[in-house]
Amino acid sequence: MSQPSDTSAPAHTSPGAMAEYDFGERKMLVQIAHEAILALVEGREISFPAPSPHLAEPRGVFTSLYSDGKLRGCVGFPVATLSLFKAVAETARAAASEDPRFAPVSLPEARTLRISISILSPLSSIMPSEVEIGRHGLVIFDGARRGLLLPQVPVEHGWDRNTFLEQTCLKAGLPHDAWRAGAHIEAFTAEVFGDSDFATPGDPFGK
Repeated sequence: MSQPSDTSAPAHTSPGAMAEYDFGERKMLVQIAHEAILALVEGREISFPAPSPHLAEPRGVFTSLYSDGKLRGCVGFPVATLSLFKAVAETARAAASEDPRFAPVSLPEARTLRISISILSPLSSIMPSEVEIGRHGLVIFDGARRGLLLPQVPVEHGWDRNTFLEQTCLKAGLPHDAWRAGAHIEAFTAEVFGDSDFATPGDPFGK
């Protein structure tokens, strides 16, 4: 099931993470996200381009939308549940219409949105002392309560490691110090790209 996350500006691939997707694959995924949103607000079906086997592999992904430089929606799949190209389409649509923090995107707004895609590595358990700001995203959970923050979030807010752990606990609806008291901590890295990577002179996304 998709879930909202917090990020306020596009970022780059987590330091130390290998870039897995080439320029053409990244551009296709961003185009799929835009097309999915336009198809949604125009009330029509989306027609997917034929994906490469690489883009058909299941991956966890979050899609973030921005309007006038501000977050407009961010929804994703923390774990691999769909083929990547389908997951990008689904999370783009959900970010435009289902993020409870925002009203659904209108058609005029959909045409000017900027998009950032974060493709997640598999989740793995991590000790609090091993968390690296800017490299790791976090998932903290205890029972049914679960919170996720992308790697770019603590960088944007200037958080240190402890604050990042505390804020992820709060995102899960847990006490801020739950990470010290038995909550499970998992980490991931992310390959992040979006419209700003493909801007050309005269391109509205290059503004």
